[in-house]
Amino acid sequence: MARIIGQALPNIPWEDKPQGCTAPVWRYSRNPIIPRNAIPSSNSVFNSAAVSFNSKFAGVFRCDNKAVEMNIHAGFSDDGISWNINHEPITFLGDPEITRLQYRYDARVCQVEGKYYVVWCNGYHGPTIGLGYTDDFQTFHQLENAFLPYNRNGVLFPRKINGNYMMLSRPSDTGHTAFGDIFVSQSPDLVYWGKHRHVFGTSGGWQSTKVGAGPTPIETDEGWLMIYHGVITTCNGYVYRFGAALLDLEQPWKVIVRGKWYLLGPETLYELAGDVPGVTFPCAALTDAPTGRIAIYYGCADSVTGLCFTTVDEVLDYIKAHRE
Repeated sequence: MARIIGQALPNIPWEDKPQGCTAPVWRYSRNPIIPRNAIPSSNSVFNSAAVSFNSKFAGVFRCDNKAVEMNIHAGFSDDGISWNINHEPITFLGDPEITRLQYRYDARVCQVEGKYYVVWCNGYHGPTIGLGYTDDFQTFHQLENAFLPYNRNGVLFPRKINGNYMMLSRPSDTGHTAFGDIFVSQSPDLVYWGKHRHVFGTSGGWQSTKVGAGPTPIETDEGWLMIYHGVITTCNGYVYRFGAALLDLEQPWKVIVRGKWYLLGPETLYELAGDVPGVTFPCAALTDAPTGRIAIYYGCADSVTGLCFTTVDEVLDYIKAHRE
């Protein structure tokens, strides 16, 4: 049996696997947990991140408003399922050259050495990787953009590796990118990033157009468990599913095993119908180390937020049985 390296989270949102279910990941029976009109201004709430915070939960949520402008809002929850999202977007403190708003979307949140870091797709002469931090989800500080445009899907590792911070990302272009591989970059100080290494690119079937990192990688005794999204181009457009891979703990650009079969894809009405039909996009994962439980937050059809569940053994057994 695999073991998650991390903390206990006894109040992790959880629902047992339904009887007769053979899939490695199962949906929360009351999905979606966040509707598209969760706050007065929102057209949609999706592709958002949640973390354990002060024995409860906090998060950063993508809320496209009724002008369909993209921005991120803080939110809080007692149980990780019912959320109260701030009506006003996050205001970042920092250099006005960097903090000026063009757009912000698809945030991830990661605790590293006592601080909660927020990573998002930031508009700065094109999409790039914005980076900031907070101690309390009330006051947010913005750091320098991690990379030059164009880049998306920035995901920070939850600890330093060999003395450096590490971040996954997917170099892209100005549009709705029809390509994309996953890279990992290193930094001594969260400002200067280099030592860029290729993790992996597209493959066949459900991940044949592009791939991108999802939630914060989960440390296990077998390697970093990376949940990622893959995209296929069909006659009706892009379809987003998500799968998993296991990366080396000390050199996370080295792939130990990668799943050929996806973990979850659009099947239900709220995943198939929305502003962008056919999207399941994972952005956050909570873990309870002693039990191996994993709760995954994912965007559905670019409209609402869903929750699904699995365990570290379910995922690792599945990708080992159905590997690239």
